[in-house]
Amino acid sequence: MPRHVSAIVSYALFAAAAFAQAPAWYQTDFPPEEFRARWVQVFDKIGSESVLVMQGVAQTRGYVMPRQTNEFYYLCGLETPHSYLLLDGRDKKVRLYLPPRNERLERAEGKVLSAEDAAQVKKLTGADEVLSTAAMSQDWLARLPRGAPQTIYTLLTPAEGNSEARGELTAANNAIAADMWDGRIAREAHFAQLLRTRYPRATITDITPVLDAMRVVKSPREIAIIRRASEIAGLGLMEAMRGTKAGVYEYELDAAARYVFLLNGARLEGYRSITAAGTQNIANMHYYRNMSRLDDGQMVLMDFAPEYHYYTSDIGRMWPVNGKFLPWQRELLQVVLDYRNAIIKRIRPGVTTRQIMDEAKIAMESVFAKTKFSKPEYEEAARVLVERGGGVFSHSVGLSVHDDGNYNREPLKPGQVFSIDPAIRVPGENLYLRYEDVVVVTATGCENFTAFLPSELDDLENLVRQGRPQRK
Repeated sequence: MPRHVSAIVSYALFAAAAFAQAPAWYQTDFPPEEFRARWVQVFDKIGSESVLVMQGVAQTRGYVMPRQTNEFYYLCGLETPHSYLLLDGRDKKVRLYLPPRNERLERAEGKVLSAEDAAQVKKLTGADEVLSTAAMSQDWLARLPRGAPQTIYTLLTPAEGNSEARGELTAANNAIAADMWDGRIAREAHFAQLLRTRYPRATITDITPVLDAMRVVKSPREIAIIRRASEIAGLGLMEAMRGTKAGVYEYELDAAARYVFLLNGARLEGYRSITAAGTQNIANMHYYRNMSRLDDGQMVLMDFAPEYHYYTSDIGRMWPVNGKFLPWQRELLQVVLDYRNAIIKRIRPGVTTRQIMDEAKIAMESVFAKTKFSKPEYEEAARVLVERGGGVFSHSVGLSVHDDGNYNREPLKPGQVFSIDPAIRVPGENLYLRYEDVVVVTATGCENFTAFLPSELDDLENLVRQGRPQRK
């Protein structure tokens, strides 16, 4: 064999061996015992004659970040596309099914865990068995040690991906189904339909309520990740404030925050940026175009947070473009801030959100007593805020920005994470002003993850006037 051919062959064999030995990616935030604790809760809820079958994410259809669905990731941390998870309540065994190794795809994108990594996957996840999806024939569940189950739990609601929440996913799925030239059913509905067809004697039941109840109370490890996501979000907003001046565009502030997200290890956004300048853009609530120019005398509303290790936050602030609030802006925003502070101060376990709002309402009377409103409409709007809450106790936050699970129907519990988002409206002037923070209920009160982020009006003005530090 010619020397150069031999060298090429040797290099190819070495590269193949090195590739085979390269470690596959797996998350490091949650150890096996965290998943085992979640599996115990699932087993307790589905009973001793049922199984849970969970379908993982499909392979991406473009050059986008391959990201597992929230529900699948929550139960095993595994990111490999086309994986399946089986929790069998009858023998309390957990089985993971992974596709065979796809070396062509791995050479292009990097090694991922596959059926050939069974021993490693068992060690990483705590699963009892790791098998190949090649074993999942149509009678797959009937061939389990206990035979076909009487009840099959699965996800009957839309599985969430990056920047997705159930409400928006449901609306999108309904629009697709209603389009006579489209009409596709959701992937989860199709999977449930296959289960009904192949196991006609089994009852197909939704696992969503079980997972929602579990997800509403975060573990210490989850809280640590959300805290970090919130820190990064706050740093991004502060950078946007420093870059604010008349003549720049909304997308420039978006870029400043996004740069900080990336700089701190957040690869994705938790949701699309709301960076709105001026009355009309701000009033759109979920404004997303971010194309307008900032003008003197306007305020900016930014609501933006990264996705960090699958978890996100939800942070919002308003500040003046020129670094000085106009009197009416200061007047209204101060009421929102005072109400927000009154609420956060009173959050604690064992009480309902209604109780906290009632307590804050009494505390706000001293604010009204000392505030001289410039217009009757402003005072009316402020009193409506305090009377109704103005959305102050908003949605849960976690794997999704509008996370699943309801926290405000019963007394608060430690570990619940949610958004505090009071907003004041003056309909006659199309005004909409708000603050937003994310808090976690603790054993004695609550922790505001972004307490470091400026909220007092003077501090917001000072940060805008500070500008970006000049490089030498």
